[in-house]
Amino acid sequence: MKKLGLLTIGQAPRVDLVPEIKTVLGEDVEIIERGALDGLTLKEVEALYPGQDDEVLVTRMADGAEVKVAEREIFPRLKNQIKKLELEGINTIFLACTGEFPPFDSASLIVRPQKVLHHVVSSVAEGLTLGIIIPDERQAVSAIKRWSTAAKVIVEPGSPYKGIGNVEKAAKLLANSGVDIVVMDCMGYTLRMKDVVLRHVKKPVILARSIAAKVVSELL
Repeated sequence: MKKLGLLTIGQAPRVDLVPEIKTVLGEDVEIIERGALDGLTLKEVEALYPGQDDEVLVTRMADGAEVKVAEREIFPRLKNQIKKLELEGINTIFLACTGEFPPFDSASLIVRPQKVLHHVVSSVAEGLTLGIIIPDERQAVSAIKRWSTAAKVIVEPGSPYKGIGNVEKAAKLLANSGVDIVVMDCMGYTLRMKDVVLRHVKKPVILARSIAAKVVSELL
């Protein structure tokens, strides 16, 4: 059986993510999950919360609770988990986050969804207006900077970890903004959430987890 390491910036297992990934990868792939926050209590995670000048990452604990962490705190923890996966003989790793990170200095195949997503969207978005849904409003400046290299951008926050109503609110706002394509820029957004966005915007919607999983399937 083929093996895939799935690395989340939060805690494993990701019961909200892995079943949908498996529908793309098939049943002959064993997914070994690891998380940057594995083994930590919520109180311990609070020490990793982003400061005023930090890049904000939004993820979830094993029980589904949303947490916000600083990218600078998560990066070394991700590198440590990658080393552990490599020691287990796993050399294809799916980074389950659309955040931007420095190089991991690893010989493994590491699928980085932000790079995949950006290249796919850039290939079709020229001259269009992109609607970007992100988990937290503090990520808006970074999102605009990142996606403005592809097209005109309108950003709306809507956390996938606080109920589907947050995502629906963002979708309604984008529907009234004249966007041509919507990008759901977080691995936490589900197929059900995509359907909700589609219902409101009535334009193509690109889901990060689906695009990234399809690329992973080509590597296994």
